Amino acid sequence: MIKPIASTVPSATHEAADDSIPAPAPPLRILVVDDDELVRLFVNRVLSEAGYQTTIAVDGTDAIAAAARSGFDLLLTDVVMPHMDGPQLAARLRQDNPGLRVLYLTGHSDSLFAKRVTLCEGEAFLEKPCTIVGLVQAVSLAITGSVGRTV
Repeated sequence: MIKPIASTVPSATHEAADDSIPAPAPPLRILVVDDDELVRLFVNRVLSEAGYQTTIAVDGTDAIAAAARSGFDLLLTDVVMPHMDGPQLAARLRQDNPGLRVLYLTGHSDSLFAKRVTLCEGEAFLEKPCTIVGLVQAVSLAITGSVGRTV
C-alpha cells in the first residue's frame, strides 16, 4: 500500500506557517526618456532584465503623457533633448509628484551644471557611455539608496 507523503507546502486554504516571510515587492517602475533610439533600447533591455518595469518616452511631451497614465518610482532622462531638456522635464513632472527621483543619463554633464552648481535632493547623474553594471547600480542607488540589484 502506498501512503501519501505529507506536504510541507501550505495549501491555498491554510495560512502560511511562517508569517515573517515578506511578500515579493512589485517591480519598481522607471520612465526612460531619451531622444536617441539606441540608448532607449539599451536602457530598456538592461533594466527589464534586471527586473524593473520600464516605460519608454522619446521626448518630454511623450514622457508627460506617460506620467499622466501611470506613476513612476524613477525618471531616467537624458539631459540634452529637443524642445524640453531633462531638468525642465524633471521640474514639470515634480509639479504632480514632488518626491520623484531623477537619474540623468548624459554625455553632457557640463550642460547639466551650466545653470546650477548642484543637483536637487533625489537627483543623480550617470555619464554616457556607461556599462550595464554601472547603469543597474546607478538606478538601484537612485531608487533605494543602496546598490541592491545586479545583472
